[in-house]
Amino acid sequence: NGKAIRVSATPNLCSALLCTGFAYDRRERRRFYLAFWEELMTRTQGVRRTGSAALDLAYVAAGRTDGFWEFGLRPWDVAAGALIVEEARGRVTNMDGSELDLGAMNIVATNSRVHDELVEIIAQTRPEADRRHAEMMRETKASA
Repeated sequence: NGKAIRVSATPNLCSALLCTGFAYDRRERRRFYLAFWEELMTRTQGVRRTGSAALDLAYVAAGRTDGFWEFGLRPWDVAAGALIVEEARGRVTNMDGSELDLGAMNIVATNSRVHDELVEIIAQTRPEADRRHAEMMRETKASA
């Protein structure tokens, strides 16, 4: 329609609507991924899953959601969407907040305002997610 899209003006994570996805290894690493979902669903207005990283990034760029995170993505999953978010005045980085490396296979994209807070919560949740995954692997091995 000729009108530029812009990221949302949501000022903080507790007011934010986020989206995410799960990598193809979601059955084997479900406890890992769900640790982040659980933590963020309690700190935000909600978390959604569309099943498409490209769509999730477009939603951030258009202001329909305020942020997105996902592990296990390939460059072709995020390259165009990351550019669209940046053009819409959003912020896109690796999960640790460093400059986006398409080969790193993880991404955080936001309206910029909630970015640092989202990156911080992901970092804080990572040890628990790793612990849950290791526990599940031990249980699987013990039952085999």
